[in-house]
Amino acid sequence: MGEPISVRVTASDGYPLRAHRFPAAGPRARIVMAGATGVPQRFYRRFAEHAAARGYDVTTFDYRGIGESAPASLRGFRMDYRDWARLDLASVLDCGPGDLPVHLIAHSFGGHALGLLPDPGVVTSMHALGSGSGWRGWMPRAEQLRVALLWNVFGPIIVSFHGYLAWKRFGLGEDLPIDVYRQWKRWCRFPGYWFDDPEVGEEMSALFARVRAPITAINSIDDRWSSPAARNAFYQHYVNAAVTMRDIRPADIGQSTIGHMGYFRQGSEPLWDALLDDLDSG
Repeated sequence: MGEPISVRVTASDGYPLRAHRFPAAGPRARIVMAGATGVPQRFYRRFAEHAAARGYDVTTFDYRGIGESAPASLRGFRMDYRDWARLDLASVLDCGPGDLPVHLIAHSFGGHALGLLPDPGVVTSMHALGSGSGWRGWMPRAEQLRVALLWNVFGPIIVSFHGYLAWKRFGLGEDLPIDVYRQWKRWCRFPGYWFDDPEVGEEMSALFARVRAPITAINSIDDRWSSPAARNAFYQHYVNAAVTMRDIRPADIGQSTIGHMGYFRQGSEPLWDALLDDLDSG
């Protein structure tokens, strides 16, 4: 396994993105890591190195406005939340050897992104971890209260002061562009997320009906932000794809907790190996 290679990717609208490629000798397939909202690509490096050691050419990247793909300031930075998929992820998928199968490994929002791609047929399969509807009704009661305070109290104050969701200082992830905050907040009002939004629901259902790649959606029972119920509410809309739902427990991989972020933290190698075994057998 070689050292990661820093790659500049130009999105289809000209926006510059920063990616890293983890090459493998004689790779059997490509993996593109589609991350979660507000989570920088460096968080997925350990998984990428692990997968590269197993013979996969892996690419991680930061969506526009996040991590190494952020502008000098998010104040005044405008975009559509869906641009992360239809512009950014789509462009990263296009940058690589064209003769290898391409597998999407997705975390949270990354599992939503497949349905938004201009051509989802470029993806051979997707394994999504911790992905589902963001409606707080799917969360435990204590988490519902915390999320309600974020959306309705702290978020508006922070955004009005900074011009974007400046929550990095609170340890909640990367700062988010204002449009991502506003759209995410809106769609989290609905049990079915954007599929229940009267403004875009019909369009979203049609987009997701195009997906035919097999999907494995894995959620831990202690994931407060994306429980198995939240997953089921979202993934039922991949109506023409073969979707396998898997519930896991922390003890299944020798951990005391997984939560929403533990899928990709050190100690989760048994989960990664099971996932890569799926790809090997496919």
